Amino acid sequence: MESIFNDGDAQSIEEMLASRDERVAYQNKIVAENPHKTLLAIKLNIPGPIKNNQKIDQLFSTGLKKFLNELEINDFRFSLLKQTAKPSGSEAFLLVENDIKKTKLEAIHFEDEDPLGRLFDIDVLGNDQQAALSRVSLNLPVRKCFICSRPAKDCARSRRHSVAELQDKISQLYYLELENK
Repeated sequence: MESIFNDGDAQSIEEMLASRDERVAYQNKIVAENPHKTLLAIKLNIPGPIKNNQKIDQLFSTGLKKFLNELEINDFRFSLLKQTAKPSGSEAFLLVENDIKKTKLEAIHFEDEDPLGRLFDIDVLGNDQQAALSRVSLNLPVRKCFICSRPAKDCARSRRHSVAELQDKISQLYYLELENK
């Protein structure tokens, strides 16, 4: 199996921080302009310096379509504000008219239950929140590592899994979910 990380522009820490700052500024602007709606900021958790390429963006686009379909099936009212594929990673922003907690629960369901959802990071923001609504604030279990099922933040903090191991798992998921369909 060939790694899906063999091509793409390696991103520096500075480029990733600049991308994050740009994303946060956009999020703050949208939340301020839409005080009675919920904003979803959607991206992938991709380890290593290669954050995007054709195959990684295909994972994002396919997973995003699945998530949007899940929202429609469950009668969420939303609009896709923006979807980008930058070297620092693919992103999408949705404006949702539903309750922020209900929206976060739907995002968690997708992240935990869909095979591609395991790669997604869906931040749920509203005007009454200083930061993205968290699982902990809803008294829900923390997110699990997609390799060993321990708490994901513990694995990330301790670097329990190498970048190569994480990338291999993502490559396997790509071939399982996209290439063989």
